[in-house]
Amino acid sequence: MSTTRILDGGMSRELLRLGAELKQPEWSALALINSPDIVREVHQEFIAAGSEIITTNSYALVPFHIGEERFQTEGAALIRLAGRLAREAADSAAGRKVLVAGSLPPIFGSYEPQNFQPERVQDYLKVLVENLAPFVDIWLGETLSLVAEAEAVREAVAASGKPFWISFTLADDKSDIESGEPKLRSGESVEAAAFWAVSSGAEAFLFNCSKPEVMQRAVETAAQTFRKAAAQIEIGVYANAFEGEQGASAANEGLHETRDDLNDAAYSRFACSWAEAGATIIGGCCGIGAAHIHRLGKMLRS
Repeated sequence: MSTTRILDGGMSRELLRLGAELKQPEWSALALINSPDIVREVHQEFIAAGSEIITTNSYALVPFHIGEERFQTEGAALIRLAGRLAREAADSAAGRKVLVAGSLPPIFGSYEPQNFQPERVQDYLKVLVENLAPFVDIWLGETLSLVAEAEAVREAVAASGKPFWISFTLADDKSDIESGEPKLRSGESVEAAAFWAVSSGAEAFLFNCSKPEVMQRAVETAAQTFRKAAAQIEIGVYANAFEGEQGASAANEGLHETRDDLNDAAYSRFACSWAEAGATIIGGCCGIGAAHIHRLGKMLRS
């Protein structure tokens, strides 16, 4: 487990903790507009907690959150700002190299694979890629619900010359946890997504924004698929701390409550199980803060 790389955690609740205003539908994009210094501070706190890779606060910079008109008039500038703030924080890390991952979100809504529009997706991804490119080391297509979304990310970054990672969100309702068969929120199997990754050129294959309980089996399935294909692809996990069932909730309808039982010690125990199953990139998503990252980093390296 000594080779595990540590990601950052969820941005939004750390922004709230430090005093930024967040409301739907803009959510974390609102902090870029009203309090960009707090965005930089969150990045710095994750770095201080041990994160080796931080993620740009560009997840909500899509029409789904900020609206079509604002995306067209302000989107490029806000995306550049998100990239610059992350780059500044990474470059200010004393004595170690911190990488910046450029967040490329599901353009038409989190957890909403039925809304994917292949004929329009590149129009929006192009704006994200062009404006983040000067600041990032890695592309991170994250919280993707179906393989077609991942293929769109692959296409969007193909000419950039930078490596890309793909992260899927998993079905995690009670029945999904009990079934033991990991699948994407689209219903596609993790095995099918992993086979796609083998031929995609992705350097890492991750799972995020799902409950910790569904992650280990997904890691095991991906690891088995990559062994069969003799593919050298890293596996990663960054789970969320949401309580209840999320599959029926749109990402910009409200604030999901977080679990009281998922403190830094409990989350770190999950992280160790993921590392033992084959994950080499581990961090946190929504509701997982700097304290969680600090604790899991210490445990994974002990």
